[in-house]
Amino acid sequence: MTKAIIKLTYKQVIDASSTGDFEKNVLFASYQEFLLKSQAYNPGNKLTTFSEMKNNDGRANLLHYKLSFVIGYFIETLKNKIPVVTDTLGNSITFEVPKFELIESDVTTMAAHKVAINYITTELTLLNIIGEYLVLSAGNGEETFTIKMQDGLAITSYQQAESKAAVNGHSMLSKLSA
Repeated sequence: MTKAIIKLTYKQVIDASSTGDFEKNVLFASYQEFLLKSQAYNPGNKLTTFSEMKNNDGRANLLHYKLSFVIGYFIETLKNKIPVVTDTLGNSITFEVPKFELIESDVTTMAAHKVAINYITTELTLLNIIGEYLVLSAGNGEETFTIKMQDGLAITSYQQAESKAAVNGHSMLSKLSA
């Protein structure tokens, strides 16, 4: 298998059924902020759901961005470790960028509030695929780890890595044709 440079994204959906402290804190803080910030997209308080607000005023999509600030503290407590994904040895997977997403909400009930955090890794080298397992390396490539593909986990960036021989051969061809 030819090596590839990839990024993984894990989408953690958080809603009323979530049980962990991190999830509960994110849900509560983002809902309170939704109640406050959504007023700008709900003239006369006629709309109740995020979907209705988006359909009525496309600028309501700014709520994804606006709500992300209130959960920043909780994201920092993760210390760039994806909270629910580990490699096959139980070690945490590091993320580089968190991206907040408001899936749905309702000003009348927190039970309808549903958000997601997409954790995006740094570039990783994909060394091999064995069944549903990815063999990866990070950084200098000296250490490898294995992760099982699972629901919510996706390869969101993929670039075939060129071998040194192919790069050198391309350079030689360029020189010969000049």
